[in-house]
Amino acid sequence: MDGIIDAISTFASQQPAIFALIIGIIGAALIAAVVNVGAMLVIWGERKVLGDFAARYGPNRVGGRWGILQLGADAIKLFTKEDSIPNGADKGVFVWAPIVASMATMLVAAAVPFGALHIGGKDYPLVVANMDISAFYVEAALSIMAIGAFMAGYSSNNKYSLLGAFRGVARMISYEVPMGVCVIAVAVMAHSLNLVEIVQNQTLWYAFAQPIGFVIFVVALVTDLGRIPFDQSEAEEEIISGYNTEYGGIRWGLLYFQEYNNMVLGSILLALMFLGGWHGPIIPIPLLDIVSPLIWLFMKVVIVMWALIWIRSSLFRLRIDQVTDLGWKWMLPLSLLNLGWAIIIGSYFA
Repeated sequence: MDGIIDAISTFASQQPAIFALIIGIIGAALIAAVVNVGAMLVIWGERKVLGDFAARYGPNRVGGRWGILQLGADAIKLFTKEDSIPNGADKGVFVWAPIVASMATMLVAAAVPFGALHIGGKDYPLVVANMDISAFYVEAALSIMAIGAFMAGYSSNNKYSLLGAFRGVARMISYEVPMGVCVIAVAVMAHSLNLVEIVQNQTLWYAFAQPIGFVIFVVALVTDLGRIPFDQSEAEEEIISGYNTEYGGIRWGLLYFQEYNNMVLGSILLALMFLGGWHGPIIPIPLLDIVSPLIWLFMKVVIVMWALIWIRSSLFRLRIDQVTDLGWKWMLPLSLLNLGWAIIIGSYFA
């Protein structure tokens, strides 16, 4: 294994451009596969878990008792369903909105570490673009998702879609600011904006080192994902499904699917920044010792996603004014207080 690593390092130093191209292509294919397959599993898992919470069956008709082939049936339905564009819609913007939303997801995935491999006593992070400011890059890329939702609502020539789009933008803006401040607080404590270094410097989980920041980040994450109690842009009883009302077929499928892609990436980001990432005891079993960091990160991400589903099944939807008031009047001041705390004790985490 050491010989393979040395050979790769030699090739990278001799042919940096070709090596970067190869890594980019392989990385893009892998992150697309991991994120999309993960989203499929989350969709199926959420439907089963919500069924358990409500004391009813989840998917159980296609693929046996557990309904494991239900997603395939849904995909066939969406791919074969007629695609229509409303009269009076801005066709170009209407067509591009789902694409922009999906592109934003892939931009986030490019800089998020998906774990590490433990080889020769050293962890090798699995990340396509290991940037010095990857934490801020991810925060910026997350904000692009609001543009896709607004494009969908604005271009649909439907007042309910436009209302849902405005609600989504107002919700995201009011929580992007405190989320960004929490990212700064983590960076101050870790002395780095690099997500890999944040994990490496996290001797104590930042969920314990800055509990206020952890709670704020969780609330902001749920808001960014547009999940209950913060799904005002898709409040079916008020605005008929919101910004995606006029979409159908594969375009609707892209908008729906990217929400679960974001759920996967958001859960990974939370685990990396506040729950120690892939840190954990190395399993002293051949082969398993290599993938031990992946196992620990996977377990943390599953727990986070299960908690998100639990929140959805337990809480009621808030009004949009309550959501924005919570963001600006409570989350923002508390996030600044947490930043001050991080600056004070940050020197102890050097």
